[in-house]
Amino acid sequence: MMFQFEFLASLLLVIFPLFFFFLKTSSFTQLRKIKKSSSSSSSQITTTTKFPKSYPLLGQSIAISANQERFNQWATQLLQDSPNGNILLHRPLGHLQLVTTNPANVQHILKNEFNLYPKGDFFRDTLTNFLGDGIFNADGDNWRFQRQISSHEFNTKSLRKFIETVVEDEVFDRLLPLLSEAASNNYVLDLQDILQRFTFDNVCKIAFGYDPACLSSSFPQPRSEFAEAFEAATQLSSERFHYIFPPLWKLKRALDIGSEKRLREANATVREFATKVVREKRRELEEKKSSLETQDLLSRILNSGHSDERFATDMVISFILAGRDTTSAALIWFFLLVSRNPRVEEELMKELKEKPESLDYDHVKHVVYTHAAICETMRLYPPVPNDTKFAAADNVLPDGTFVKKGAGVTYFPYAMGRMEKIWGKDCMEFRPERWLEKEETETQNSPSAGKLKFVGKDPYTYPVFQGGPRICLGKDMAFLQMQRIVAGVMQKYRVVPAEKEFDPLFVSYLSSKMKGGFPVRIEERK
Repeated sequence: MMFQFEFLASLLLVIFPLFFFFLKTSSFTQLRKIKKSSSSSSSQITTTTKFPKSYPLLGQSIAISANQERFNQWATQLLQDSPNGNILLHRPLGHLQLVTTNPANVQHILKNEFNLYPKGDFFRDTLTNFLGDGIFNADGDNWRFQRQISSHEFNTKSLRKFIETVVEDEVFDRLLPLLSEAASNNYVLDLQDILQRFTFDNVCKIAFGYDPACLSSSFPQPRSEFAEAFEAATQLSSERFHYIFPPLWKLKRALDIGSEKRLREANATVREFATKVVREKRRELEEKKSSLETQDLLSRILNSGHSDERFATDMVISFILAGRDTTSAALIWFFLLVSRNPRVEEELMKELKEKPESLDYDHVKHVVYTHAAICETMRLYPPVPNDTKFAAADNVLPDGTFVKKGAGVTYFPYAMGRMEKIWGKDCMEFRPERWLEKEETETQNSPSAGKLKFVGKDPYTYPVFQGGPRICLGKDMAFLQMQRIVAGVMQKYRVVPAEKEFDPLFVSYLSSKMKGGFPVRIEERK
């Protein structure tokens, strides 16, 4: 009965705009072929000739929705076919979304005209139920305050503590024993789930001084209610962006039906967990107020004098999202790509076998080839494949593209990593060497002669961590964590996909994932 009611409500909401749509099409067959049809390009932007048609009220939302699961791949193909690396998508009700792969445009929106391109009301409205006013959903003074208070978490002292205590304990006490058991018993693990548990424990320990022990010696075990709810909240919140007719999800929310009911229930579980963490930390601080020793992020938030419980809860959820999903997303593709490229694996082992089993802060910073391989992984499979800002006023981008006030402007790291104009004809190859060059020394007899050094790219050619004022605060922490995990795992084990010719689908909600997980077997190195 409830399904029928939800269907009727949805039908009533979309039937009016669909009336205009069917005036444009002669059959349902044409509807299925929209994504293959073409239209004239906008007068303000040159686009691919294979572009889908735009229809009254709906714009190109039917084609976009039809490609929802493969949006990154679909949009990348359109961008690769575009003469200037831009496309203009027509969203419902006349909303425009410019998608760009031009590094100069990226620098313009992320740095040069930062104040002109905020997150915007549309983004905040869509994600407020999940993220509240947390740092990833904030603009203006609210964002600046959260940025300032969070920045203390990423100084050298905190990073050293993170790698030498938090990550080290999680690697040796939980991850490696689990992999050893899997290798001994030859059973299949979902590495995506394992790494999400690992990174969830890490972010909770370093940011909140709390150990959820999500990855434990009693594994395998079902994921916690919180983990299931967080996954659901992430996916369902993301799906709001892809509705053919956006007011539909608001109607479903008002009626508390379907996906919006599930999202409300998932959000309630997530907030209950985050609020519990905040209250326990507040109680801990009250008990220790005469001799305060805790220096984690949550302690600083609660001692700031500017935050209530809801505000602190919003920040907890945002940091869990950042720390749990992005790092694990990069690592699963790293281990898959290494398993497909024996030459890269050999080079990694040459470097890692020269390092001690327990890499401290100073050692882990100098695994140059490992660092390059991780960067190369994220070039092809960025944890956040695209990000959108909204123009607060009319503007012209460096390549001459006009942006109308209120339009969304999306920079697209996933597509940028696949553009020949940026990375050359071998852009689809996994080649860590593109990030390396030989050290220049005064004499050939110098000890450093012939050694490789890492050469980074500017954050607008490689915007995996954003750029400008909103550049990711956790960039260095993420690299340290990933390098430590890679070293700890690869010095002892090989990660082998459990399925022959394993070809997973890259999907993204608020961050990227392998659809269906990453089933692997663990083999001990001889």
